[in-house]
Amino acid sequence: MGFREWVLPLVRCSLREKERLRSRLRSSSDNLMKALALLSGGLDSILAVKLIADQGIEVVAVKFMLPFVSEKKEYADEVARKLGIPLIKVEVGEEYLEVVRNPRYGYGSGMNPCIDCRIYMLREAKRLAKEVGASFIVTGDVLGERPMSQHRRALELEEREAGLENLILRPLSAKLLPETIPERAGWVDRTKLLDIKGRSRKRQIALAETFGLHEAYPTPSGGCLLTSKEFASRVKDLFEHNAHVTTRDLSLLKLGRHFRLGDSKIIVGRNEEENKLLAALKGPDDYLFEVPGSGSPVTILEGPKRREAIELAAKLTARYSDANARSKKIMVEYKTEHGREVILVSPLEEHEVARLRV
Repeated sequence: MGFREWVLPLVRCSLREKERLRSRLRSSSDNLMKALALLSGGLDSILAVKLIADQGIEVVAVKFMLPFVSEKKEYADEVARKLGIPLIKVEVGEEYLEVVRNPRYGYGSGMNPCIDCRIYMLREAKRLAKEVGASFIVTGDVLGERPMSQHRRALELEEREAGLENLILRPLSAKLLPETIPERAGWVDRTKLLDIKGRSRKRQIALAETFGLHEAYPTPSGGCLLTSKEFASRVKDLFEHNAHVTTRDLSLLKLGRHFRLGDSKIIVGRNEEENKLLAALKGPDDYLFEVPGSGSPVTILEGPKRREAIELAAKLTARYSDANARSKKIMVEYKTEHGREVILVSPLEEHEVARLRV
């Protein structure tokens, strides 16, 4: 089955890049075995792609752009370009947020629904595989590397729930797992696959050296933010106070210091870059606070604008401004739907900061 037009809107790239991708996928020989690989951009998925591509199988990569993963947006493009494979980038929708809000198989150490997240991506991969004419799925899973989602029972569960039993090939650990259809059918030579397990990275690093891939991938920054205790608290707070969560809400979770007063939410920028982003993300009903004429954070007040919430936002703005070192009373300016207003406040005390922080 050939590549279909409706997949292209899922790809985040220029029109020229879309046309290039369309051309590459259409020009593939219908007789050439094809696999769809989940490309995180990490070393494991890169090696998995390399092991399969070296067997003469055409690999098309898919990268799911998850809102809770901290990495530069161009990262996957750079990796795919160096591997010489086409890349489909898929922005997840609101159905993914529901997976995070109500995971069937629970959370990991934070708010990370690892198994449900994997099932979601594999189901989407199954759909895309049909569209690009791929016969099986490739992942960089390593048996026992991740305690929640990469033990044997979890891998079997993910396959079953995604409707991909025996069609997910994990080249790095394949010799430790039951034979898949690609192996039994002779599409893939099992003897050229590996038996890596556990959390050590030594074999992967050595393999990257052997393949000449030690400089073929950049070092990713961050990881899944949902495993962070502080970020998980922010997500939980957001879900508890918002029935409908938007992509803007998710962007704000990554910025500033967060405080909660009832249904009112206050976000205080930590540096100039965050200040600019907060100002850009300010909603039409939000109030924006600053200390004029002084080094000041940008503060956003969301939700009900009761006097107590306005005063708290002003006190927090004053506390984190340069004026805090010079004055006990600080003039804070804030913008409302009616224009600019000012309020004179004392910076918030430390014990109050800790009590209200999310």
